[in-house]
Amino acid sequence: MAMAATSASGGAGCFPRPPPSGGEEKKQDEEGQCFLDGTDLLKDATENKRFLPTGFQGVDALLGGGLRQGQLTEITGQSSSGKTQVCLCSASHVAARQLGVVMYLDTSNSFSPSRIARIVDGFPISLVREPKNVRLERVMSSIICKSVFDIFDLFEVLHQLELSLKSKVNNGGNKICLLIIDSISSILAPINGGKYPRGRSMMISVAMILKKLAYEHNLSVLVTNHMVAGNGAPKPALGESWKTVPHVRLVISRERGSKICAATVLKHTLLASGRVMKFAVPS
Repeated sequence: MAMAATSASGGAGCFPRPPPSGGEEKKQDEEGQCFLDGTDLLKDATENKRFLPTGFQGVDALLGGGLRQGQLTEITGQSSSGKTQVCLCSASHVAARQLGVVMYLDTSNSFSPSRIARIVDGFPISLVREPKNVRLERVMSSIICKSVFDIFDLFEVLHQLELSLKSKVNNGGNKICLLIIDSISSILAPINGGKYPRGRSMMISVAMILKKLAYEHNLSVLVTNHMVAGNGAPKPALGESWKTVPHVRLVISRERGSKICAATVLKHTLLASGRVMKFAVPS
């Protein structure tokens, strides 16, 4: 059965709209600005921020539980190191476990419905008890894929996503919980040079929008980044300005022809950097 993930062709109507979020309203001053005291922040951290699975136990353990909602996680690494595989597995597992809808922004034609199908087909029976064809169709319908090829497309898609999330209109209970951009550097690296005088400011604007979406709408944001030549060793692209943006940063490496990847923590809000975990990716 031929099948593809739901495609977004533009406009606010292509985004599922979430039900109103529960809980008390945040305190606001006369100008409408939100303030949180220590109790609110503790409650938000312990009760409202769950972890979403990547599908790799080693990666989830390294992340302290998975992709944390409200945070931006970056996976960086050389070409063919396994970055896209982590994205596809994360999308598949979140959709299969009915945790919410996945928005997948594909900037380099890396999204593969057939690879999603193979991942879903390999799920253990205990994960989802339903016929394989039913499970696959449900997973595919919970992944919205949109091709984005330049910074202006990205701004438009993020703007429409923000409008959709702010509308707080119930659409069958489908709420976007995971936003994936594979890869963010394909969009931002070309504008980080002399040709675009405002390139750096546009990059910072993207960063602010992504972190705002994550925090205000309890999303997990997962982005991938490539590596560039450094002083003696490759380093993540996008420079020092972007380095401070992700809450969590992992670098993935893999020997040519091997199925075993090694993930190393470069940055984490709670855990020490330098921790390493190995995991196997399907062929």
